[in-house]
Amino acid sequence: MASPAQLVIEAFENRFRSTPDVARAPGRVNLIGEHTDYNGGLVLPMAIDLACYAASAPNRDGLLRVYSENLKQARQWPIDQLGQLRPSGDWTDYVVGVARQLQLSRGRDLLIHSTVPIGSGLSSSAALEVATALALGWSGDLPSLELAKLCRRADNDFLGLPSGIMDQYISVFGRQNAAILIDCRSLASQPVELPSGAAIVAVNSMVKHELARSSYRQRVAECAEAAGAIGTLRDATPDSLDLIRNPVIRRRARHVITENQRVIDFVAASQRGDLTDMGRLLVASHRSLQHDYEVSCGELDFLVDTALAMPGTFGARMIGGGFGGCTVNLVDPAALEHFTAALGDTYRAKFGIQPVFYPVQAAEGASRLS
Repeated sequence: MASPAQLVIEAFENRFRSTPDVARAPGRVNLIGEHTDYNGGLVLPMAIDLACYAASAPNRDGLLRVYSENLKQARQWPIDQLGQLRPSGDWTDYVVGVARQLQLSRGRDLLIHSTVPIGSGLSSSAALEVATALALGWSGDLPSLELAKLCRRADNDFLGLPSGIMDQYISVFGRQNAAILIDCRSLASQPVELPSGAAIVAVNSMVKHELARSSYRQRVAECAEAAGAIGTLRDATPDSLDLIRNPVIRRRARHVITENQRVIDFVAASQRGDLTDMGRLLVASHRSLQHDYEVSCGELDFLVDTALAMPGTFGARMIGGGFGGCTVNLVDPAALEHFTAALGDTYRAKFGIQPVFYPVQAAEGASRLS
């Protein structure tokens, strides 16, 4: 069976009649540390063995032409007009945002194929950005903080998303068999080896509510208001919360402050191989996201609560921006078959939706394949 890289090369040659350069960038599962990155906090993501593949070659037509194998959609723009474009609200915004950052001076053809499910909370967009940047000619060494920063700027400057750097960072700096502890203020990082004895399973709820993007912006603004009252949330303590009068803003700040501590505690538990404590911290993170940060939804809560009632589940929580997408679950490998069957049946009976299960492993970060 052909590899994803071979498939994307063949598809590119069939479509554009030239031989491309190919790049790969992985998606991610954030084990713990949710909504802390844009507050200069701590996060513990891992790159996963699902990735975006991008193939590209120059053309003589002065156009950026892009085709998605997944969506069977094609778009094109004159290179000299990229600076005048505005976001269109679809997947091509990530391509255009990166192309503008690269300041392309000649035409390029680009073909995308991704095994990262779209809209799942596994960071398909950052994988697309990083793979696109490499395929379109970003020429620095790997891994590179400058590459992660460039792709984040595509989010911030073109799409207008006030996002942190975690997703692009882990797509670039991922390590096999390890998560990466990232300090989103200093941008320093260190690998954290994960203990054996637990499978990591992302469960896609297959829903994404419309609140997701607007509420993300609202949470960023609420955290900024909290920081105005007590100083940077990264340095704040639970005792600082008494200085915040607005109860909603207080809850938002409490999530960020306590989540940073949970990251520290989770790393320590991982280093001593304490799967029970790692699971407990996942659940605490979910409850904080559910009640203090208020970015969960009924489907995610149901997946978490049902998983926790199953033998062999150490812990579970929602991941990503919220209001849909995936949960991450630590599961005894011996219980994995029952976990997927029983959770799938129960969720389908409740919501009429079949969830999708992704047993994932920590993978290497972005690479050039040709």
